[in-house]
Amino acid sequence: QVQLVESGGGLVQPGGSLRLSCAASRPIFSFNTMGWYRQAPGKERELVAMIGSGVGTDYADSVKGRFTLSSDNAKNTFYQQMNSLKPEDTAVYYCNAALLDFAETPKGALNPRKRDYWGQGTQVTVSS
Repeated sequence: QVQLVESGGGLVQPGGSLRLSCAASRPIFSFNTMGWYRQAPGKERELVAMIGSGVGTDYADSVKGRFTLSSDNAKNTFYQQMNSLKPEDTAVYYCNAALLDFAETPKGALNPRKRDYWGQGTQVTVSS
């Protein structure tokens, strides 16, 4: 079972910075995609940023130029650096990692399968 452990959330003033970390229990190069989602009160969970093998890096329009993904294979950890934080960035942030492979059916066919893994969530509050 894959485990993702997040850290780095907290309270920061508008314009400030935070770095979120997501430590995985297996080598991160084995994941097909890694990224961060967030969920604000009363809203649905939304994709913030993602990096994937063969698809590059994608950021939500609302965070482009302010958030940056990075990773450290030696530590099996990926990060999200968040700069110029705004009150609207306030949310619980979840790291996500996905594995894409094939599952064999009882009849021997191979169907594509995606397995998603999630961190426990970390609160980010941007307020003066």
